[in-house]
Amino acid sequence: MATKVVMEALSPTMEEGRLVKWNKNEGDEVKSGDVLAEVETDKAVMELVARGDGVLRKRLANEGDASPVGTLIAVIAGADENIDSIVGSAGAPAATSNAPAQPAQAQQAQQAQQAQPQQGSQAAPPNKTVADTGEQPGKSPVPQTPAQSQGEASTPPQQKAAPARAPSPPPPASRPAPPRPPSGPPAQRGNGASKAAAGRQRSSPLARRLATEKGVQLGSVQGTGPGGRIVKRDIENARAGAVATGRSAAADRLAAEGDYKDVPLTQIRKTIARRLSESNGPIPTFFLTAEFDATRAAELRTQLAEMGDQYKASFNDIVIKAVALALAEHPEVNAHWLGDAIRHFNRIHVAMAVAVEDGLITPVLFDADRMTLWEISEKARDLAKRARDRKLQPDEYTGSTFSVSNLGMFGIDQFTAIINPPEAGILAIGGVEEKPVFADGQLELRQRMRVTMSCDHRVIDGATGAKFLQTVRQYIENPLSLII
Repeated sequence: MATKVVMEALSPTMEEGRLVKWNKNEGDEVKSGDVLAEVETDKAVMELVARGDGVLRKRLANEGDASPVGTLIAVIAGADENIDSIVGSAGAPAATSNAPAQPAQAQQAQQAQQAQPQQGSQAAPPNKTVADTGEQPGKSPVPQTPAQSQGEASTPPQQKAAPARAPSPPPPASRPAPPRPPSGPPAQRGNGASKAAAGRQRSSPLARRLATEKGVQLGSVQGTGPGGRIVKRDIENARAGAVATGRSAAADRLAAEGDYKDVPLTQIRKTIARRLSESNGPIPTFFLTAEFDATRAAELRTQLAEMGDQYKASFNDIVIKAVALALAEHPEVNAHWLGDAIRHFNRIHVAMAVAVEDGLITPVLFDADRMTLWEISEKARDLAKRARDRKLQPDEYTGSTFSVSNLGMFGIDQFTAIINPPEAGILAIGGVEEKPVFADGQLELRQRMRVTMSCDHRVIDGATGAKFLQTVRQYIENPLSLII
């Protein structure tokens, strides 16, 4: 009996998948459980397995095609079984297009856009940064029901031909070669000619100085002075010719490559854009910024590193542990907005933003308040590595109750992160830097770290957020409390 192979929902928030690679060819024998293909979801690259035995008779999607969940992409059947009716019922298979048919409204908007003159590249969808929700790799902490996707970015509307470029001005005509010295025995030539024949290059002092200032190699310049001597105008002309040649090469490259390039959206980037739209518009957000003294935390890191690699911990690990313990004391912050209710969680699952090749994802440290600092450090490194390799499983990047995003390692002093709904808050961590501060009436250098908390005002009030940050400060500035 024939088995239909459909695009499966391989993650909780997946609405469509892009076929990265076929592991089976048409005509190959297939057993239930065999990996048929690799599929890019909105968060990772997952394996699509066979649900029946037989022969892979037909592939209806090409590598690189995107198909909505439920779309027929292949047929497994007996070697002699008739599958014409199944293939025919599939309609226009994904293999004929890189994107599913767009809804009528999207088509109308696209047609209206085509009717207008194109001026450069199309506006890109909102992009999420590591500062954005920790979903900075596009992750959804809790399974959501996101807005209906428009499908894989289809081939952009046909662009109108750009007006022909005016031809680039040709480089200056090369100067005629200086008069050749008269032929004949060397004895009949002048001193200048004799020196040139001997391989010595003549140049004026001013020409040599200009060549040094402008970076011109004298050996590449042809002199036009008496006896082939290089003079001031030769250096100036050589410099102008080099600039003109560079401009001409740039113009040729631009003519070949065009004014812009459209890059189709990946599944993760489309998810980031959708999640940003869900967060930045509807959520009434306010921000709380504070500066912590991280001197003791820095000293603790140094002391732990001296004890061995197994005790190493980053500032990010310390912050995650401090946030987890603070959430335990402020359950009103460890919450989700559900529309008609606020859900306060008894368990604390902290998501950390990880930058990946084409976006962001936020793997989750479950029950982070119950983990030791070293367990957090080891688990965080493992999750970050597998996130960058696109090897995370769906249950490793969903289910968070609060998020942390750290850009300090990129030299960022302070930033604001976008809340990852339905979470009620996210903490943005800036870099640790040495600053002069007054302590006990004396000026001294201390390690300082700025943090900014984004709060959903429907769940967290100003005083509530401020008290939460006070507790985080106590843990950061007294880091021994994190390991005892």
